[in-house]
Amino acid sequence: MAHLSDYDTRRQHTATVKSSRRLTPEDTQEIRELVLEVNDPSFHCEIDQSFGVLIQTHDDFGNTQHHRLYSVADLPKKVKGKTWVTLLVKRCNYVDPFSGELQYGIASNYLCDRKEGDQITITGPFGLAFSVPENREANLILIGMGTGIAPFRAFIKHIYTNIKDWKGRIRLFYGAKTGLELLYQNELDDDLTSYYDQKTFQAIHALSPRPVWNDVMTLNESIEERSEEILEMLSNLNTYIYVAGHEKVKEGLDEVFSKMMGSKEKWETRKAELIAGKKWAEIIY
Repeated sequence: MAHLSDYDTRRQHTATVKSSRRLTPEDTQEIRELVLEVNDPSFHCEIDQSFGVLIQTHDDFGNTQHHRLYSVADLPKKVKGKTWVTLLVKRCNYVDPFSGELQYGIASNYLCDRKEGDQITITGPFGLAFSVPENREANLILIGMGTGIAPFRAFIKHIYTNIKDWKGRIRLFYGAKTGLELLYQNELDDDLTSYYDQKTFQAIHALSPRPVWNDVMTLNESIEERSEEILEMLSNLNTYIYVAGHEKVKEGLDEVFSKMMGSKEKWETRKAELIAGKKWAEIIY
């Protein structure tokens, strides 16, 4: 597993914020969509890539820079020779378990506070842990919560905009507390509903009434409810499983897949096959 320190930050580019809009209601956790214009015409980014945001800072450990990676959340496009990329960011604040003080996420608060016209420093691009399979008959099982929708949204738009004759099944399992927090699939932003008429695509929403944003119990339940179809897809050697989002997303996945397959040993064997074939991948933060 790669760590942030493994990424080369020497490839730096200046980007201008073209837009910043809040995707969640004011009374919920803030998630924003930022569109950046990279000023260097040579910069090129694909949907199966990520890029970093580099922030000048000073902390108690002597660090002067903070580096954070973001997946491409939409189809990159060229505008007057410059690349426009989209990212999703959730404003993160947490209480320090030792001091009891409220701490603010460096990158998330920095980005959420940026206004149109502001300039930021980005790095990369870098490869993602997963990519769109070349075989158009491949099945995709996509599992995520919150900003974990970012790479999947880009994948889905690419498949149905640029490939068009995709024949494999795509099942998106996406969790949130309420319908309004289903990014790009609510009454304010219905971007992904554009693909509901595709015979191969289906989004399965897991809406939880629980107060914790990263609660994944309902997400696991929605997966188990589709066990018959998932098992049939897993019997196909051309099925990929991609997981994205908070680390709690993958907690319990082994348990639910073991339950569906009848034993822990059977799932461990199948998962090992997926990993060996580069058909299981995670983007976890």
